[in-house]
Amino acid sequence: MYWLGRHRMLLLTLLALAGGTVLCAIAAGHYAWRSALAAESTQVQRQLQLYGQGLQQRIDRFGTLPQVMALDPDLLRVLRTPPSPAERQQLNLKLQRANQVTRTSTLTLVGRDGVAVAASNWDQPTTNVGEDYSYRPYYQQALAHGRGRFYGIGMTTGVPGYFMSEAIVDDRGQRIGVIVIKIELSALEQEWLNSPDVVLASDNHDVVFLSNRDAWRYRLLRPLGADERREMLDARQYADRSLQPLRVRTEDVLADGGRMVRLLDPVLPQAMLWQSLALPDEHWNLHLLHDASAATSAGRGAALAGAAAWLALGFLLLFVQQRRRLARHRQRSRSELETLLKQHAQELRTAQDGLLQAATDADSGLSRSLEHLPQGVVIIDREQRLVAWNSRYLELFRFPPGLVRVGRPIEELFRYNARRGLLGPGPIDEAIERRLNHLRSGRPHMRESEKDDGTVLEIRGNPLPDGGFVTSYADITSYKNAARELRSLADALEHRVAERTHDLDEARREAEQANRYKTRFVASAVHDLLQPLNAARMFVSVLRGKLTDPAQQQTTDHIDAALAAQDAILNSLLDIARLESGSLPTRVHAFRLGPLLQTLAREFGIAAQTRGLVVDWVDTRAVVVSDEALLRRILQNFLSNALRYSERGRVLLGCRRRGDQLWIEVHDQGPGIPDALQGEIFEEFRRLHDGHQRGAGLGLAIVDRIGRLLGHPIRLRSQLGRGSVFAVGVPLGDASAIPAVAQAPALAQEPAADNPLRGRRVWVIDDDPHVCAASRALLERWGCEVVLADGPQAALQLAGVESVPELVLLDVRMGDHHGPVLYEVLAEHWQARPPVVLVTAERDAGLREMAAERGWGMMAKPVKPPALRALMTQLLLRHRG
Repeated sequence: MYWLGRHRMLLLTLLALAGGTVLCAIAAGHYAWRSALAAESTQVQRQLQLYGQGLQQRIDRFGTLPQVMALDPDLLRVLRTPPSPAERQQLNLKLQRANQVTRTSTLTLVGRDGVAVAASNWDQPTTNVGEDYSYRPYYQQALAHGRGRFYGIGMTTGVPGYFMSEAIVDDRGQRIGVIVIKIELSALEQEWLNSPDVVLASDNHDVVFLSNRDAWRYRLLRPLGADERREMLDARQYADRSLQPLRVRTEDVLADGGRMVRLLDPVLPQAMLWQSLALPDEHWNLHLLHDASAATSAGRGAALAGAAAWLALGFLLLFVQQRRRLARHRQRSRSELETLLKQHAQELRTAQDGLLQAATDADSGLSRSLEHLPQGVVIIDREQRLVAWNSRYLELFRFPPGLVRVGRPIEELFRYNARRGLLGPGPIDEAIERRLNHLRSGRPHMRESEKDDGTVLEIRGNPLPDGGFVTSYADITSYKNAARELRSLADALEHRVAERTHDLDEARREAEQANRYKTRFVASAVHDLLQPLNAARMFVSVLRGKLTDPAQQQTTDHIDAALAAQDAILNSLLDIARLESGSLPTRVHAFRLGPLLQTLAREFGIAAQTRGLVVDWVDTRAVVVSDEALLRRILQNFLSNALRYSERGRVLLGCRRRGDQLWIEVHDQGPGIPDALQGEIFEEFRRLHDGHQRGAGLGLAIVDRIGRLLGHPIRLRSQLGRGSVFAVGVPLGDASAIPAVAQAPALAQEPAADNPLRGRRVWVIDDDPHVCAASRALLERWGCEVVLADGPQAALQLAGVESVPELVLLDVRMGDHHGPVLYEVLAEHWQARPPVVLVTAERDAGLREMAAERGWGMMAKPVKPPALRALMTQLLLRHRG
């Protein structure tokens, strides 16, 4: 029964260990898989938003071009009266030049009857001139609503593209024709090829028209209705392309709307994470399919770790249980042995005959009183002679018959064991003498000894009251083996943990490197985008000066406002890139807060009046310690958001003192922010979805990063329907720590003429021909004599003593040339150093300090013409003085 119960307990232990291992592996694997999948889904959503921003910006770049072209008087004149062949040819050339400047695919003028009158591809075999486009939706939408949008395959060229149209209206308000531009998005697909994921764009019929993989293009995400098919056939949207269904099976739906899918046609071997993003302005949807095998691998790794942890815990419990069992067993044996020894000593003292009888029995056989003990036991008297022993003692040491008998000196047994190598290395006599001295001392001892066959003995010795000694030998080999196995398992677990830690460090380094690459990419992309934007704003300024019609001037104002908004978005992206890369310098010092609040209240008060709002502020004498420019940026974003989201009431700017900090607060009476969104609005491109397009969603992301850079906490309190309070905490300072500002002597300015720029010789050096053309037009309208408006090579060829300019507008980064270095070479040719205005998209603080040291002006692209004119006037007057 005892044997059956013991085996039943062993079986239950093994089942519990195996079952717990399986359950821990399943639970840990599922949890890790879900967590990794959620993290990857969030990353995919952010990547999808970046793709969406890139697609939308590519379209917005040409959004105002049809409106501007629709105002051209030459197009209006041709549509009023049939043009002559010469006039038609002149119009074709004009559209061709405009197409080369704007870099669209084609520009086409369509008459009231739907027939193309002129086109930029007039000289191509696939020209649009003379083709009937009355069936195209973009033409029908423009005549019906004033403008149209349509993506489809060109029936003349066979090249797909995005068509944007604008109706041309005569003096009576009649729509007499349509101007159409076509944008090819194939370059965007080429950019998507760098992504390992599958990127798709689908139209309002859920037809995939853009993809970074050819097999996915022109696929149906859902079955089309009869009306939809008829509409697409009438418009010839996708020509003769065969629209095949995309077969997909959804296996799981995530909390954030993402799906785990299995692709059946086209076939993908692994499960994919599918995320979608709506583009409401174009009625499109952007999709991204991401390989989720990394999450599966993370789940498997976690399952193995969970199983290993459970096994380690189980073995640890078994180890502890074994130790306790051995301890109880030793304690019981020791107690029994001590009791036995006391009884035996008493018998020796009281009955010598009994001892002699026991000795006789031991000599002839064994001591029956010690036979029940599991340890090997030997007893010697004060003369170090054998008195008693048991059979377990003989088994452990394998003594030959006749060697062990009553009265034999223990030294002979030690010497016999020494000849067999059981006393360890070293001289035999020293080892024997060391053991005999220990027995003579009468001190208890405990040690372990390992034999050649691997048996491990625990040796315990205790003195007897009459001067003898009793020694027990316990076989603890199984315990030692279990301990070694546990140590091996622990070492394996430590190695596994070390490997996992190394993998996590590698993943962290790769993520940091990817973030650095992203930051450098954003900074470079924004720099390149600012170049054409700078030229566009200059052209708009020149155009507005030539227009006299108020309606046309208002249109140019709208264009300039749209370009200014694009400028603000690009500058915000550049600021975020600089904040993430840590390249934004800070100048923290003590200053008075009151003048800053007064300036902000005055600036935003004017904007508030146009919206029917009021900006109130509370003056303060507080001194704070911060970077004044960056703190101003934080408060500007707070006030801008307050005005943007408030429909009525007032906005309050003030501060509260709490301990050693001053909290600067902006109160508004807007719609409020739900609790669930109060953390998300500080992320990039996050806006409240209230049905209005209000900003790009970058202001609060910049606020959050500046706050972390300066160590200023940002707080938000909001109640739905009552408004919000944004606050930033700034350390209080001491007025005595405010640095003294050196008063610069006033410039002795001469009384300027009505136009101090008239007749001034100006050079424009820039590697972008559009910027050069726009700058020349703008400066000549101001009366300047533009001697040169070209790149670095042309400037080097023209420079000489006889051609010294009075002012130089100089770009910084021009291919292999660096602006300040180029200026030094030109100055040697001129033998003069005329004043300079650096016009650049760079935001380098070191460059600005260098310009200030040399007395140069510096303006960031895109340039605001009034600011450029004022800076040029100031430099010319200073240089003359």
